[in-house]
Amino acid sequence: MYYDYTYLIFVLPTVILSLWASALVKSRFAKYNKVQCKRNITGAQAAQYLLRVNNITDVKIARISGHLTDNYNPSTKTLSLSDSTINSSSIAAIGVAAHETGHAIQHAKGYKPLGLRRTLVPAANIGSRFGPLLVILGICFGSAAGSTADYGPLAQLITNIGIILFSISVLFYLITLPVEFNASNRALKILKKANVMDEEELKGTKKVLGAAAMTYVASALTAIASLLRLIVLSNNRRRR
Repeated sequence: MYYDYTYLIFVLPTVILSLWASALVKSRFAKYNKVQCKRNITGAQAAQYLLRVNNITDVKIARISGHLTDNYNPSTKTLSLSDSTINSSSIAAIGVAAHETGHAIQHAKGYKPLGLRRTLVPAANIGSRFGPLLVILGICFGSAAGSTADYGPLAQLITNIGIILFSISVLFYLITLPVEFNASNRALKILKKANVMDEEELKGTKKVLGAAAMTYVASALTAIASLLRLIVLSNNRRRR
């Protein structure tokens, strides 16, 4: 019986980390979603205010269904706030709305990592979908071909293409980190400067956004671990 030790070594720890980070976000959001902002404004109102003080007038705010599905779309300049955020006056909801507004501010100010991430989206989608598939296909093809000289190089070529494609996806996850951290930092600074929240409220909001940041860290580590696993599997096949 064959045991894939590479999954246990590389991927499983990051999967556990991802589950922990996801649970932490839900826990902290639930906790601080019960704490109402003293200014009694909603997530949508906070977003509108932060856009206005940054002289951004071409971004529209829209409702999107779901829980914590908030996002900013640079292509349409739409700030979508979820059911759990848009009409809530909790410091958790306002923090999430401010974070997404931070992305709109990044876009307006030409924040380069955001632009680079947008450029990588098509290639990253292809890499994450087909990269691992090509690696496994190349490994299986190489194993089936055995020592046949005509097919061994072709199998390795397929594997290498898969690794390169998936590497682009990993790069996307890495670039996402500064984009997300910067958006949170912008949100906290603006909330403080605009007197939307006091120091005590900002502490709670920072904990919510910090937990959310951990999910991006976990995703990046999972991508890196998966890439390392594919490389190890490829090297193991070549040694046979």
